[in-house]
Amino acid sequence: MTDATLLPSRGASDALAIADGVIESLALPADGIRVDDPATGDEIARIPDLDVDAALDAVVRADRAGRDWARTTPRQRADVLHAWWQLLIDHTEQLAHLITREMGKPLAEARGEVKYGTDFVRWYAEEAVRPGGGFREAPDGGAHIITRRAPVGLAVLITPWNFPLAMATRKIAPALAAGCPVVVKPATLTPLTTIYAVQLAVQAGVPEDLVRVVTTSSSSAFSEAVLRDARVRKVSFTGSTPVGKTLLSLASENVLRCSMELGGNAPLLVFDDADLERAVAGTVAAKLRNGGQSCIAANRIYVQEGIADDFVEALAERLGQATVGSGFDPETTVGPLIDDRAVRQMRELAQEAIEHGAVSRAGGATPAGAGNFFAPTVLDHVPASSRIAQSEIFGPIAAVQRFRTEDEALERANATEFGLAGYVFTESLDRAFAVADRLETGLVGINQGVPSNAAAPFGGVKQSGLGREGSAEGLEEYQSIRFYNIAQRSRA
Repeated sequence: MTDATLLPSRGASDALAIADGVIESLALPADGIRVDDPATGDEIARIPDLDVDAALDAVVRADRAGRDWARTTPRQRADVLHAWWQLLIDHTEQLAHLITREMGKPLAEARGEVKYGTDFVRWYAEEAVRPGGGFREAPDGGAHIITRRAPVGLAVLITPWNFPLAMATRKIAPALAAGCPVVVKPATLTPLTTIYAVQLAVQAGVPEDLVRVVTTSSSSAFSEAVLRDARVRKVSFTGSTPVGKTLLSLASENVLRCSMELGGNAPLLVFDDADLERAVAGTVAAKLRNGGQSCIAANRIYVQEGIADDFVEALAERLGQATVGSGFDPETTVGPLIDDRAVRQMRELAQEAIEHGAVSRAGGATPAGAGNFFAPTVLDHVPASSRIAQSEIFGPIAAVQRFRTEDEALERANATEFGLAGYVFTESLDRAFAVADRLETGLVGINQGVPSNAAAPFGGVKQSGLGREGSAEGLEEYQSIRFYNIAQRSRA
């Protein structure tokens, strides 16, 4: 493994001042759950550690506010969402600096998340005025059938730490557009962005109790109490599959509507006929976005033998040129991992793979200095039986395996209980569609490494989840379909 140097932060004081100014404006308590900067390990804030009674009070308040919200017109809800979108856009720099401060991603990526996150608010402002429904005559005559959509009711939204704005807006915006009140529980590692975004929502006209943010160190106690409350009718969760299974079990008691975006183990397939430059660039994007801390990150990289040597050489060169450091430094391309446990996990996965026969082509070291850093790493000839090839990496390690035939690649790609995302690189249109159709995943990036879009239905199959977020399908997750059967006067 090669040594890595931590880039010193340059000109970070002004950027820190912007982020810390936002944190100060949140009027947080002096005690509670500690929030740290992953780039330094320094404490940056404390957030309330709410108990079960406070969580249930949030449910009561949101439910009460939701009764009035459900009676608003689609246009009224759309106008409020448009106003929220505009405020988020106006505060792009504050949001981006706050994301970098609490999550660590480079500032350019944080601005990208603001764009991505605000796209959901704008999309659902537009979807709000296009509610689904229909009118038809009963096939046997004698009646007309009218279908319409109604708000499903109070939604509990549990968001992860890796995209603190986008994962919140992707859930809150469709819920509000559909007419639902919400209780949001952000991850305690990165709660500040969600708190700030919801404050902006209230400034935009969202009733104060309609979106209640609950921060707690007792996630299991929160879930058990809130999901058993009869007022709750929907739960949406993004996180690990084991936690998702626990929530599904709790949700079954009251037969709640569920959206689950769970673990991933994304295969990325590079065929001999792929454009090498495009394949490498796409792989870098799919692997290093957010430092690999993404549920759709390329996890198992399968490269056909004819292009494998050139691909690995080019990928190692690209990842070896990555600049690791503070997200506030403009030269940084890879920021810190979220905590020291993530760094230990990367070291253990890489070392174990090497012990089982993988070959290190780049990176693999922990840069010296404070913070949770790990250099982007390329491992070649990774054994399919190694732990890194079977688990979600969630870090900047590119684990490459080689294959001979299309059938072999697909068999190995689908040999997992997960099915969130997959990637295909080929210059053959026929092969692109044929392989995409056979991949057992909810979404596929073809010749690109960043397939997510607010206009696309995001979600997985198998143990990667239930339901979809984004697009028109994301609104339906917060709606109940009802029909009215209207007797028709006889034509005789």
